[in-house]
Amino acid sequence: MSRPTIGVGMLGYAFMGRAHTNGLRKLAYMTWPPPADVRLVAIGGRNREAVTEAAQRFGFERAETDWRAIVDDPEIQLFDNLGPNSLHSEPTIAAAKAGKHVICEKPLARNADEAHALWQAVAGTGVKHLCAFNYRFVPAVRLARQMIEAGELGEIHHFRGSYLQDWLVDPSAPPSWRTDAAQAGSGALGDLGTHVIDQARYLVGEISEVTGRLRTFVNARGDQPVTVDDAFEATVGFEGGAIGTIEASRFAAGRKNALTWEINGSRGSLAFNLERLNELQISTGTSGFTRRLVTEADDPFWSFWWPDGHVIGWEHTFVHELHHVLDAIVNDRPIGPYGATFEDGYRASEVADAIVRSDASGRREQIIYRG
Repeated sequence: MSRPTIGVGMLGYAFMGRAHTNGLRKLAYMTWPPPADVRLVAIGGRNREAVTEAAQRFGFERAETDWRAIVDDPEIQLFDNLGPNSLHSEPTIAAAKAGKHVICEKPLARNADEAHALWQAVAGTGVKHLCAFNYRFVPAVRLARQMIEAGELGEIHHFRGSYLQDWLVDPSAPPSWRTDAAQAGSGALGDLGTHVIDQARYLVGEISEVTGRLRTFVNARGDQPVTVDDAFEATVGFEGGAIGTIEASRFAAGRKNALTWEINGSRGSLAFNLERLNELQISTGTSGFTRRLVTEADDPFWSFWWPDGHVIGWEHTFVHELHHVLDAIVNDRPIGPYGATFEDGYRASEVADAIVRSDASGRREQIIYRG
């Protein structure tokens, strides 16, 4: 069967570079037939030796140390931006203006103003754009969305979500771009909190108000000051009337990648834990929670995978996400509402900024979303 070929240019070769490349390569033989054949054209990074090694290991045709060489390449139709937050805006806008479809890692930008400008610039070009909130593509999360859309939980009353890690607990841990506000914008808030914010928006609806607190527990690493938050807590109100709490920390000793949420409605409740991502906890009414293993033939995304009951892992969320992007490109389908557009990325940043304002003012902050 004839399929189009889409050339991919990627900026970033470390953690997310591995995750996205693994997803792109799996598409060819797991999501058969894939929406398109993928050609790994170029991968970019600042360190010539490291990015050259990554190109060889991942299977890209060449390595670049200047993102402009990727953006200007006519053989590339999809630009996948996995760079530091400070490099999200300029390369992504340039790629979209060059007619390339774009993926950008979360948070979309360092603050809401930057995210809004990025969204508006890219949306004006008409290309497909996805902000890489990959947890929308966990089968259990998609099933939860379907159940809520079908009214199975009734009126939603509560959302409680947290994302906890421990990789900065040790005060001798070295500095990185993630601890520098000029490069990252924020700390746990942008790195982890925007995932929770997006899950809340995706499942419950728009957030209308927040009250928040941020803390930095270690003020310097090595000879560099830490200029971002290490943890935050927030209470939120939703436009639909629900209330909730959102928190994230990179100082939760013993927690490696603990994204959890619970949603309570008038007819039942749902609970999810990323460390058990093949499961959804369901309470029908007040009957108590039962475990639903989301690995049956009719569960979301399972047509790609194994016989019933054979679990998948974290890395497979990227296969689902990238399949969604390619399908949108090839068949001119929308990225939303199941994928996160750049507007979704901007709105998550608007909520995050409101939490920062609340911490500074000590007051509840209303959120006004810009068009």
